[in-house]
Amino acid sequence: MRSLLRFKRQLQISPTDHTEAFRYSSSTKLGFGVRRSIVTTCRAVLLPRFGGADVLEIRDDVRVPDLRPNEVLVRARAVSVNPLDTRMRAGYGRSLFGSLLPLILGRDVSGEVAAVGASVQTFKIGQEVFGALHPTAVRGTYADYAILAEDQLTQKPTAISHVEASAIPFAALTAWRALKSTARITKGQRVLVVGGGGAVGYSAVQLAVAAGCVVSATCEKESIDRLLAAGAEQALDYTSEDLEVTLKGQYNAVLDTIGIQQTERMGINLLKRGGHYMTLQGESASLADRYGLAIGLPTATAVLLKKQLQYRSSHGIEYWWTYMRMDAEGLAEIHRLTEVGKLKVPVQKTFPITQVCEAHDAKDKRIIPGKVVLEFD
Repeated sequence: MRSLLRFKRQLQISPTDHTEAFRYSSSTKLGFGVRRSIVTTCRAVLLPRFGGADVLEIRDDVRVPDLRPNEVLVRARAVSVNPLDTRMRAGYGRSLFGSLLPLILGRDVSGEVAAVGASVQTFKIGQEVFGALHPTAVRGTYADYAILAEDQLTQKPTAISHVEASAIPFAALTAWRALKSTARITKGQRVLVVGGGGAVGYSAVQLAVAAGCVVSATCEKESIDRLLAAGAEQALDYTSEDLEVTLKGQYNAVLDTIGIQQTERMGINLLKRGGHYMTLQGESASLADRYGLAIGLPTATAVLLKKQLQYRSSHGIEYWWTYMRMDAEGLAEIHRLTEVGKLKVPVQKTFPITQVCEAHDAKDKRIIPGKVVLEFD
C-alpha cells in the first residue's frame, strides 16, 4: 500500500507546462542511484474518476517521476488497449485504486529507451524495447513516457512494428503465467484453451504449440481458421451443442479465458486427474470492491480455498485463479518466439492517442472485437 501511495504522489499534476517536456537529452544523478530526467512533464491520459469512456482526459503537463536505480524511461510509440484497462476505467478494482486517483491506464508498451536508472545494465538509450506492467501498476503506459522496471522490458523484435509489438506482452505473459508457471506444461501433454480467439487465448494456443503440446481451443466461428493455422489440433465454435462430447480425450491443462459457470464445468470435467484448471476470472478484485479490502480479500481467499479443496476431492484436479505476473524467463521466450514468427497478436484497429476515448468507447460497445492499439505521434 505504501508503494501505491508513493505512486499517487508521483502522479500529481504540475501547474506549469514545461517547454522541456518532450526534449530529452540526459539525466541527472540525485543520490541512492536515483536519476532525475530532463523530461519533467509529458502528455498522458488520466483517469480522474471511474465511469464511461468520456471520463478519460488528455493532459500535457503530467509529471514524469524520477527514475529509481532499476527503472527505464521509455518513449512510447504504441500501447495496446487491454480488457483490464476498460474494466479499471469503469470501476473494477476501485477498492484498491479509488483513493489513488487520478490514474494512468495502460499495461503494454513498445518504444525507445529514453533514460535508464543507475543500476540498469541491459538497455541503452535509443534501444527499441517492449514490455508490460503488473496489473496493479498505478502509473500506466498511456503516456508519452512510460516507466518500467528493467525486468519488465525486453528488446523489441526487429521483425515487427511498434504497433504489433505493443499488442503482445501483457496477453502473452498472462498466458505464460497460467501454462508454464502454474500448470508447468510439457511436450506431449494435452491443453485446452477456452476462448482461444482473444488475445490471451490466442497467445496461449501459440505458447502451448511451441512447447510441443497437443492443443484444442473453443472460439467464435471467425477465429477457427486462425487457430488451426497457429497449430491447434482442434478449434471448435463455442456455440456447438455439446462441446464436452466433441472435445474428446482428457486434458492435462485447461485455460478458461471466459470463466462463466458453463465453461468452468466443462473445463473441470474434461481434465484428467492431476490436471490444472485455470481461469482468468478470479474473484479477488470483485469481492474486494463489494466488501472492501479488509473483508473482501480474506473472503476471496476462503472462496478459492474452498473450490480448490472441492475439486481436488471430487475430480483430483488443481483449481486456480490466474493473473498476469512478471516473469523475466517468460518475457525472454516471448521475445524469441515473436522474433521467429511463432507468436503474434493480430491488431484489428489503431487509433491515435488523442482518440483514446473513441477507442475505449468502441471496445465498450463491442464495435471492434479484436485488438486495439493506440499510436503516439
